[in-house]
Amino acid sequence: MTDSACYLVLEDGTSFKGTSFGFPPPDTEELATRDILEKAAGEVVFNTGMSGYHEILSDPSYTGQIVVMTYPHIGNYGADDSWSEIGIKSEKPFSAVKAAGIAVRALYSGKVPEGRVSLSHFCNENITPGIRDIDTRALTLKIRDHGSPRGVIVKPSGESEELTDRDRNICIQFLQRFPQMEGRGLVDEVACRETEVINEQGSGPGIVVIDCGTKANILRELKKRDCRVTAVPAAFRAEDIIALKPEGVLISNGPGDPAVLTGTISEIKKLVGKVPLFGICLGHQLLSLALGARTYKMKFGHHGVNHPVRDEITKRVFVTSQNHGFAVQEETLPEDVGIWFKNANDGTIEGIFHQKAVLKSVQFHPESCPGPEDTAWIFSDFLKQIDRR
Repeated sequence: MTDSACYLVLEDGTSFKGTSFGFPPPDTEELATRDILEKAAGEVVFNTGMSGYHEILSDPSYTGQIVVMTYPHIGNYGADDSWSEIGIKSEKPFSAVKAAGIAVRALYSGKVPEGRVSLSHFCNENITPGIRDIDTRALTLKIRDHGSPRGVIVKPSGESEELTDRDRNICIQFLQRFPQMEGRGLVDEVACRETEVINEQGSGPGIVVIDCGTKANILRELKKRDCRVTAVPAAFRAEDIIALKPEGVLISNGPGDPAVLTGTISEIKKLVGKVPLFGICLGHQLLSLALGARTYKMKFGHHGVNHPVRDEITKRVFVTSQNHGFAVQEETLPEDVGIWFKNANDGTIEGIFHQKAVLKSVQFHPESCPGPEDTAWIFSDFLKQIDRR
């Protein structure tokens, strides 16, 4: 674990000086010869949650992103592997942290409850750099005003603790080569490689989960309702899914730009009307694209546990957990698709339903982890639709 000067450098050259923790960040000389890094570099987003940093860092949807925690004091209750939100482990070298990095104002470094480890230890064990002692308020305001930039956590080359003009230019050139989130496909980095039986026993319906980076609590919510659960890769063919004889299909959350997943979209399209469908987050976007709608990149997205959404049918408002940087264009939804939920802050689409097919989806996370459990009833609603069918 490290404790030396480092910087978070953004693509426009803005830099925030702080102190490193977790896994040592690369130095600028390493960036000069690289086009991409799996950790330390990515899209910089802010999360407004006061807690839940372990679940956030281990959420596969944060792949390719550096997370800025807006709450100033982070790490005081440590980290525990049982909180990790990786639902299905891929065959690639495994890391319990899927985010590319974390930035905080103040990092707690005291004792944590027995059986847990410090946040710095957790990040170090999972090859993830962190930066502390930076002005997260100023950084958040910059993201809010100008959008989510590409950024990199880096230490200066040589013995100096100061970032030279040469160091800064190397960072800018690296970030110009680094792929933007729009147009970037990341599902293959987190999805399962083959069919996996998650829960074989149960008196509930058989559910196939199309794994795009499934959160663990989605699977827990299904098992809690006694569902028999099988996960399949994101690129699985529709006819092979039908051959498994599912009573319902859930398309999971996941990272990256949904529009580039043309193969998955094509297979989902073949399932519409054939089997009850339910999508969460990326799954919501993929279902919308399969129905003929379009998606767009948001300025800075929704990342946090306090986002209000309004049920357009009942007019009830729920507080939800969210993590997405893309949204569905309302005007592109076909006529036979209704709006189930809207964001009460900015009016963006948060859920849809089909007038004829058994199909619903939500942009937020009804399984929470972290966040409120206000919308956990949506899983039961999906199962009721299956029963009615």
